[in-house]
Amino acid sequence: MYISEDELDALIEQYGQPERKAFRIPASQEEIDFIKSTRRDGRYHDFTLYIFKGDRVIVNAKHFYPPGLYRAPSGGVNKGEDIITGIQREAMEETGCRIELEHFLLRTEVDFAGDSDNVVWRSFVFQARYVDGDFEFTDHDEIRELRLARLEEFEQFSRMMLASGRAGFHYRAALHKAVAPLLHPLNTGDESEDDAT
Repeated sequence: MYISEDELDALIEQYGQPERKAFRIPASQEEIDFIKSTRRDGRYHDFTLYIFKGDRVIVNAKHFYPPGLYRAPSGGVNKGEDIITGIQREAMEETGCRIELEHFLLRTEVDFAGDSDNVVWRSFVFQARYVDGDFEFTDHDEIRELRLARLEEFEQFSRMMLASGRAGFHYRAALHKAVAPLLHPLNTGDESEDDAT
């Protein structure tokens, strides 16, 4: 992983000490091969963002997601890119919004384990707040749609993920279960908007 401990320490100093959690998720060889294929420049991380706009969270769906399934946006920082710059770039690409990071909530390591092979992945989960933006995301290759969701809806998203049988979805459901008690929902009074557009 090309994100150094010194860089993570700087994030901790600015946004707080995250909880740490390890997972072991059974995975097929096909899933392990797919995860390995995403490890550009030795990357094995993502930054996952719980972005609050009022009392709702911005969520998105990838093209292969079944109808009704969404998750918190995530993405990787490019090699040599400043971490905060990379996070803000990913947020803009996946949501069309400027954000402000608030809390470093969770740091994970997951072992996607198969019968004879495995791959390790790390997630760094932050709470952020919406600053402005039109929700016109630009990463149309990866993202199909986005909207605002209540935190309670993540329970349904997790049930759908667990029912899928896919290792990546199982991890995202486990990740949300670990993050949920760490969130600090905002009370801005902006509770009237049901849609992101």
